[in-house]
Amino acid sequence: TARTEPGLTPSFHLYSPGPSTGPTHLQQRPLKSRPADCAPSRLSWAESLSMDGFWLEVERIQQKGEVKEEDRVGSGSQLLEGDTESQWLRDTGLSGLVGGLGSDDNHQGLLSTLTATQVAAVCRRLDTYARSARRRHKPPIRDVRDIFGVFTSREVVSENGALGMKWTQINPVDSASSVGSADLRGPQEPAGTEEVFSMDSAYSDQAAMLLQRARSSPGGTCAWDKGSLPRFRIPKGRLGVTRIGDLSSRDMKKITPLALIELTALYDILGLDLKRSKAGKWKGSDSGLFGVPLHSLLEADHRVLPSAQVPLLLQALLSCLEKRGLDTEGILRVPGSQARVKGLEQKLERGFYAGLVSWDKVHPNDASDLLKRFLRKLPAPLLTAEYLPAFAAVPNIPDLKQRLQALHLLVLLLPEPNRNTLKALLEFLRKVAAQEQHNKMTLWNVSTVMAPNLFLPRERPPKLPKGEKQLVEGAAEVMCMMVQYQDLLWTVASFLVAQVRKLNDSNGRRSQLCDGGLKTWLRRTHVDRDKAGDRLEATPKVAKVQVTWPSMDLLQVPLNPSTRVTHILKLFAERLNPGSQPEDGREDPGSILSGTAKPATFLVYEVGGNIGEHRLDPDAYLLDLYRANPHGDWVIRQSPT
Repeated sequence: TARTEPGLTPSFHLYSPGPSTGPTHLQQRPLKSRPADCAPSRLSWAESLSMDGFWLEVERIQQKGEVKEEDRVGSGSQLLEGDTESQWLRDTGLSGLVGGLGSDDNHQGLLSTLTATQVAAVCRRLDTYARSARRRHKPPIRDVRDIFGVFTSREVVSENGALGMKWTQINPVDSASSVGSADLRGPQEPAGTEEVFSMDSAYSDQAAMLLQRARSSPGGTCAWDKGSLPRFRIPKGRLGVTRIGDLSSRDMKKITPLALIELTALYDILGLDLKRSKAGKWKGSDSGLFGVPLHSLLEADHRVLPSAQVPLLLQALLSCLEKRGLDTEGILRVPGSQARVKGLEQKLERGFYAGLVSWDKVHPNDASDLLKRFLRKLPAPLLTAEYLPAFAAVPNIPDLKQRLQALHLLVLLLPEPNRNTLKALLEFLRKVAAQEQHNKMTLWNVSTVMAPNLFLPRERPPKLPKGEKQLVEGAAEVMCMMVQYQDLLWTVASFLVAQVRKLNDSNGRRSQLCDGGLKTWLRRTHVDRDKAGDRLEATPKVAKVQVTWPSMDLLQVPLNPSTRVTHILKLFAERLNPGSQPEDGREDPGSILSGTAKPATFLVYEVGGNIGEHRLDPDAYLLDLYRANPHGDWVIRQSPT
């Protein structure tokens, strides 16, 4: 058992993308004393941070020995300097800037949407890439320290009494351990505490302002404690809140590079290195259910259910557990019968799509074992080999809100199949934690049990010292945050949506220039500028909304500062069922349509203009939406679900 001095917290980092100095991939992070202004914890250390479930899960994974040498993905090694920046520029769509900032007109649209902090992050990557390219073209100069090492001296007395110098070689310092970890024994947030989580401005700009205030009034920010997590509220602006599923795939593809640029800028402000690894190459088969890439699994699922976004096998496992396992004591923690689990896996491989498996006869503990087995056997981590180190490094950020900002951007960077699968998993884990009184699985218990299945890379099976019981915080803490704050993580920040609008506007102007010539483009720009200057007078008093079902004329809605999207739906409901009123004569705020139609059967979409397609928040204000996108259309459609 690890011993610590009073006031010091042992902290370990689970996933290390760099070289390991021993047989284990659990490398210790430096100890950091608790800030003086942090209040003591109300829970004991053993009660709040017990890691028994984590280590038991790791030992079970070791014993099962599921990874075969021939099936391993190529090592997800860390990218070298220069390669990191080159890959970063490709992923952000700015690789053409290597010849010089602004040399490619195709990048002007994207660059024009960036904040000053984001532009600085781009410039730093370009400078680093240029320096590494120059070094590659000239032979390296050997440093004397590369040959003899680094030495320090101290005075010693020789045998003959003469005063001399004694030299001692110093081992290289591991740069990965130089980053101070956050103290997890921070102040207890009172029950019911709610904080504002703003998405109106870029996170990197918020961090820069916070850093300036910290310099003027030092004191530091304490992190959180497992005993009581604060609640965060996303303030609804007049444009409403946008969820990930509200934007079209075309718009989401534009969100991804913007999120990567913003994450890089945030890490630059925080003084952290955004670690990324190379994606390994898959050497196994693309057929089957277990141990195949997510995209291959979804391709097979689409032959059965074209609309499937989450693997059908995972849906079946989660459904089985939700129906019969949520009340089972120790669910996810207590293992099932290995013989039954292996037999069930083989039966699923043979006849899952044929419906040969009777899920009512599957034991909940066997299903939970199979769920974790499915996650572990994915050829690449669910959080992706590229960004798994970045997820694992989130606990190095001292401030909880900034950790969530980093996690939020990382979720946006995940490929769509991974993000949808992770969402389904987190929703299930939240349901498990909600039944804590019955299944004895707290949120922390769930996090410690599930973390090894997501954060232990498949190509690097764990080799941990026997009996090791040190507290491993990194992965379990990230898991805990993802479950607790998943609603926040699946929101698209309003500043990113605004950048997409600006990017689409810029691309639209460039296409107008190409299609109609310079004079036409200048004339349109001049007219648009006049309209922008006289916007209040040019705003129509009535908005026309298209209806795709049932066939009917355009719906005319008053356009004033108080009109919201929900008013469109209520007016549409009246057109469908004229004269209908609730039995008590009062309006039901939770129901939009009366009669046989269910609430939220119909949705309002913003289509065209400076957005591809955007499902609107019912609380969004129409006049503000019009001003944000005057050339877009509003369309009422049935919900796809």
